[in-house]
Amino acid sequence: MFALVASLPILLVIVLMVVFDKPAKLVMPLAWLLAVVLAAFVWEVPANWLFGETIAGGLSAFNILIIVFGAILLMNTLKNSGAITTINKTFFGISSDRRVQAIIVAFLFVSFIEGAAGFGTPAALAAPLLVSLGFPPLAAVILALIGDSTAVSFGAVGTPIIGGVKQVLDAPGIRESVVEYGWTFEGFIQQVGIWSALPHAIMGTLIPLIIVMVMTRIFGSEKSFKPAFEIAPFAIFAGLSFTVPYVLIAVFVGPELPSLLGALIGIAITVVAAKKGFLVPKKTWQFAKEEQWESDWVGTVEPVTVVHGRTGISPVLAWTPYILVALILVITRIPAFGIKALVTAPAVTLSWSNIAGTNLGYSLQALYLPGTIPFILVAIITIFLHKMPKDAVRETWGKSLKQMIPATIALVFAIAMVNVMRFSGNNPNGTVSMLQALSNAAAAGFSSVWALVAPFIGVLGAFMTGSNTVSNILFAPFQYEVASSAGISRTVIVGLQVVGGAAGNMICVHNVVAASTTVGMLGHEGRIIRINIIPAAIYSIVVGVIGMLAIYVFVPGLF
Repeated sequence: MFALVASLPILLVIVLMVVFDKPAKLVMPLAWLLAVVLAAFVWEVPANWLFGETIAGGLSAFNILIIVFGAILLMNTLKNSGAITTINKTFFGISSDRRVQAIIVAFLFVSFIEGAAGFGTPAALAAPLLVSLGFPPLAAVILALIGDSTAVSFGAVGTPIIGGVKQVLDAPGIRESVVEYGWTFEGFIQQVGIWSALPHAIMGTLIPLIIVMVMTRIFGSEKSFKPAFEIAPFAIFAGLSFTVPYVLIAVFVGPELPSLLGALIGIAITVVAAKKGFLVPKKTWQFAKEEQWESDWVGTVEPVTVVHGRTGISPVLAWTPYILVALILVITRIPAFGIKALVTAPAVTLSWSNIAGTNLGYSLQALYLPGTIPFILVAIITIFLHKMPKDAVRETWGKSLKQMIPATIALVFAIAMVNVMRFSGNNPNGTVSMLQALSNAAAAGFSSVWALVAPFIGVLGAFMTGSNTVSNILFAPFQYEVASSAGISRTVIVGLQVVGGAAGNMICVHNVVAASTTVGMLGHEGRIIRINIIPAAIYSIVVGVIGMLAIYVFVPGLF
């Protein structure tokens, strides 16, 4: 009974967003309101707790929004300075083989932009680039979305884990359990990152090959996988050039940098290899002539890039902001440099404890949030570095702030809803919280195979909300509680949630629409999702099997 009632806010989100295609900025406030009503009248949660849960959730959302704003601002700055145009040009002339171009742009470049900016930017940026290289617009959207998967869990410098998982799992009970196991809470979050990276690495190594397989089978004149298998050695090499540093950085540094630095390293290695013809088949593969393309492959408009200010920015100058972002993140994240202790010191941390008379709290380390340093800082530096005119700067900041409005509403109420559901156990009746009731029911029905189910929960969350971060906000506490109830590794299961949310990025409606818009393919979203749901499902099944092996064979007993 309680589990059924507790599921209503989540069911409301699914029905309104999936069935009726309503935007998150409308759905999340309604879901929060429903959660509050249920918590007040069914769980009989005191008013001060309802107020405290909502306020704490809204404040936690503010931390994430700073990161989102910084990522969007930096990307818009680079667009309007002309840097993105120059960066695009660096990919021309590497190889005339469409398979090589697809691997470098749709996988490695997309992964780099995901690591630096995230939030739907990569596919929307890469699709027009692929079209300008001569790809059919429909292929450009599909391939860019498939490629924007492995990097997503660590996108926008780790936001899905730091802004998603960490924010919603930072609760006294979980901290106590982590300490009892012998970890710190920060150590637990890093382990979640590691157990996101490890399953990702298997599929991430294969994603370049999958991209080429989809391309040659659907868009090749021969409609065959054979050309893809011919370039398989190069595709797997390109995958490894990204996933090896990706995993090492997740293990030894943390969740902020695996995608950003892993892709940067992968691009450098793969571009050099492609230029030298290493593992590249001698026979160049091309699309059929444009007049032979199917009518629904072609967009209704040509992608247009509007550039303000300088158009002759050198490649070194264009890439400098990203290099600065990477350097600043490394310096501020590795304790040995001594900067991390300064930017996280209590003197520069804002905190609020015992909100509304509860044990809930909030803290803001503004100098440690990647949204401020490096994103906003580097965006400001770029204004002077690229000598942007004042009108371009005004447009950049104004557009970035406008883009934040829907995200602000959705995130504030999403985290507030999760908080209400999560802490509804603070009631005079001793009734378990709404999330605990859901978790107990799920564990009772699927405990033995939950590792196979967990990634698909993440996929559902990303499909519904258009964001791995929001998927983690909605479902990471649920996944944690299911694992606790089932007596299996909470670290691995939450990691699988993060991975599933990334796989769901291939089919989430928001990203499909954003990428389709850039190349005039609106109206083809259904076909794109139907094609991409196959690699998304394969991705989720494989990582689920890896999760099962981890829980029952490789690391039994892991927290």
